Amino acid sequence: MPRTEISALGEFGLIKHLTEKVKIKNRSTVKGIGDDAAVLSYNDKLVLLTSDLLLEGVHFDLMYVPLKHLGYKAAIVNFSDIYAMNGQPKQIIVSLGVSKRFSVEDLEQIYDGILLACENYGVDLVGGDTSASLTGLTLSISCVGEGESGRITYRNGARENDLICVSGDLGAAYMGLQLLEREKLVFEGNEQAQPHFDGYEYILERQLKPEARRDIVEQLREKNIIPTAMMDISDGLSSELLHICTQSKTGCRIYEDKIPVSFQAAAMAEEMNMNIVTAALNGGEDYELVFTASLEDYEKLVQMENISIVGHITKPESGCYLVGRDGGEIELQAQGWNSLR
Repeated sequence: MPRTEISALGEFGLIKHLTEKVKIKNRSTVKGIGDDAAVLSYNDKLVLLTSDLLLEGVHFDLMYVPLKHLGYKAAIVNFSDIYAMNGQPKQIIVSLGVSKRFSVEDLEQIYDGILLACENYGVDLVGGDTSASLTGLTLSISCVGEGESGRITYRNGARENDLICVSGDLGAAYMGLQLLEREKLVFEGNEQAQPHFDGYEYILERQLKPEARRDIVEQLREKNIIPTAMMDISDGLSSELLHICTQSKTGCRIYEDKIPVSFQAAAMAEEMNMNIVTAALNGGEDYELVFTASLEDYEKLVQMENISIVGHITKPESGCYLVGRDGGEIELQAQGWNSLR
């Protein structure tokens, strides 16, 4: 593949080159790329806004993360934040910091991933910024979404006896990361070595190309269930539950045998002599949803696909605990991802 230096296009030429394929999908996008600011119109809708910053060497390793996958994932993590508010993502703004080792073709791959995510989730790319960087690749995306009054879900609404639910399965993204890191060490010791990924495609995809749970938000709407509190699982189930309980001034009990894990994640954990429940509680990057719901919604929830009821909300003085298979209780701790640690 030919390599085009970024300097050959210049800042404005680069922006035009990377965004010329962008098509507007939402009526709320009045003006997208091409002016000093995007113009959005929401009328009777409430506006949701979130932002994520990804730094090379901190949040991703380009030795094993393809650039297209990086772009896709960067968009998805923002969409997930909006879904976690029981809202709908509508627009994103993309900002890049790039060093001289990246070419125009490299940035095209990142944008291909971003635009694929936008296409799959019905989101408009409406602007951003690009700058030189002395420290590698920086990728920052801000997402605008919309929500309806009375349906937006915060972290602080959980109530005693509410059910605690999670979507999908947990720990797979973390075990995929462990596999990638293991094979990276093998490669660094022997560049002729070939990675051994057979049988673990699912956990690799969960790490490299996660999906946001739009389907769960849609199912909740169809069942007329409004969660009392909700978060996406970016830092680990334990950390997210502690956020919900702290802000809701409650305690919780979750049960080890109810936490959903995939076969591949469990197999990789056994191969690496790790505890899959620990990975599910603290691994992070699953981008599943954890939410609380009224006990009155139990019959509806048990009929929903890809939903597991893992526990319940308690009085604050009862604390936050994991109940093991033997009935013993272990206090939950926030041991998930912390880039500042």
